[in-house]
Amino acid sequence: MDKDIVATVNGLLKTPKNIVIVGHKNPDGDAVGSCLGLSFFLKQRGHKAQVVMPNDFPNFLKWIPGWEDILHFDKKESAVREAIHAAEIIFTLDFNDLDRTGNLSEVLKNAKAPFVMIDHHLQPSDYAVATYSDTSMSSTAQMVFHFIEALNGVDEISPEIATQLYVGIMTDTGSFRFPATTATTHRVIASLIEKGAENSKIHENVYDTNSEDRMKLLGIALNNLRVFPEYRTAFISLSQKELDNNNFKKGDTEGFVNYALSLSGVIFALIFIENKQEGITKISLRSRGSFSVNEFAREHFNGGGHANAAGGRSEMSLLKTIQHFISILPPYKNALNHDA
Repeated sequence: MDKDIVATVNGLLKTPKNIVIVGHKNPDGDAVGSCLGLSFFLKQRGHKAQVVMPNDFPNFLKWIPGWEDILHFDKKESAVREAIHAAEIIFTLDFNDLDRTGNLSEVLKNAKAPFVMIDHHLQPSDYAVATYSDTSMSSTAQMVFHFIEALNGVDEISPEIATQLYVGIMTDTGSFRFPATTATTHRVIASLIEKGAENSKIHENVYDTNSEDRMKLLGIALNNLRVFPEYRTAFISLSQKELDNNNFKKGDTEGFVNYALSLSGVIFALIFIENKQEGITKISLRSRGSFSVNEFAREHFNGGGHANAAGGRSEMSLLKTIQHFISILPPYKNALNHDA
């Protein structure tokens, strides 16, 4: 961390503060784990810390220490508004722009408290008095570890904090297999295990809790797989009817896109998921090598993220979104075959 950022944060935290920690809409393991880890650390240092999320998160994360104390804006709007109004510092974790918090963004934009951003996504907005941004990091949870380290707090990491941060790093690195997983990442993980994170139990809690409905939905998703060898591309799609027929719950499609990316020869993979309630088609994009799905998502699907992992959305129907995607593939043929 930059010395100026550390000095600014130390100044803000010099005396006990009322702090709110915010994650992004549709929070994943990194958002939940990093926010909870930071909140537990700050509480141990005498601050009040409340974690806020725009909406709910998947059931496979509802065992992490402290998860039940998180306030969701879509369920407890008045309590969230009150917490943000009373905040003396607001930490925003795992997103680079306030609009990534959905309906909560307007409340945050009107907040009077100074912001501190901790995030590893590309092109961070300039709204915080201290911005710790590093796109080379595996996860925001790893950044929270280094944040704690910069504040000379590693010895204060409890088994609960170690567990929270381990979950964030594990889920955002695809169980430590994505390119952003470095030797430093593994050293951080080793430290968290030494601090009490039970790695085997954590993996079991997150990945070995499949329901029968989710497994059947995966079968349908794989049956819908389409491959375009000339573009080294594959995608999966799921309609609202297919989701409803299999009692879809938040988080059930987590990781499905990676099955498409695992195909031999494929370097660009997507999953298109129909959401009739919001009137959109949600899109997750993944890639290998130099092809940037962040740029692709920004250009075509109102999204963004990392070079090899991004998200987007379309206002068109599922069918029209897929047709549109196929129509825009040809200009990318050379780029997609660059490393072939």
